[in-house]
Amino acid sequence: MLLKLKRTPGIYLVGFMASGKTTIGRLLADELGWSFADVDEDIEREQGVTIASIFDTRGEEEFRQIEHQTLRKRVREVERGKPMVLALGGGAFAHESSHDLLEDNGVTIWLDCPLDKVQARVATTTDRPLARDPAKFEQLYETRRAAYARADYRVEVTSDDPAEMVAAILKLPIF
Repeated sequence: MLLKLKRTPGIYLVGFMASGKTTIGRLLADELGWSFADVDEDIEREQGVTIASIFDTRGEEEFRQIEHQTLRKRVREVERGKPMVLALGGGAFAHESSHDLLEDNGVTIWLDCPLDKVQARVATTTDRPLARDPAKFEQLYETRRAAYARADYRVEVTSDDPAEMVAAILKLPIF
């Protein structure tokens, strides 16, 4: 196991919305015997409303502040030695402060999911505020790729089978 991961046992899954971070993360955590958390689920539980509602009533800027505070709480648990797989929201890693927070506190893995697969996954949902405008959605996807590319590792999402994606992560030279 990488020394970095031994010191701060955190695996942070980053990537665009609907890339499979939560589904794959739960399975990966189970496989490792680690805890799992999803930043968006934490936010909804703590705020008592949906992410979409926060975007609609308070705006994206306030949502990002809440997101960073929530992420910081989870990273503190990892810093105290609690092994955890954490699924980040699609925009979290694109913000410098979040990237800096994660850089020395575990390993980041980009789940690189093709645009057509992401589009198909969000086509029938209404709970993703940044997916409402297809043109802006595609532009956002392309814009965020540079931020995701800063992750420690990249795993291409080639399958809709989460077990296959977990197997790909477990083959990374971090364990």
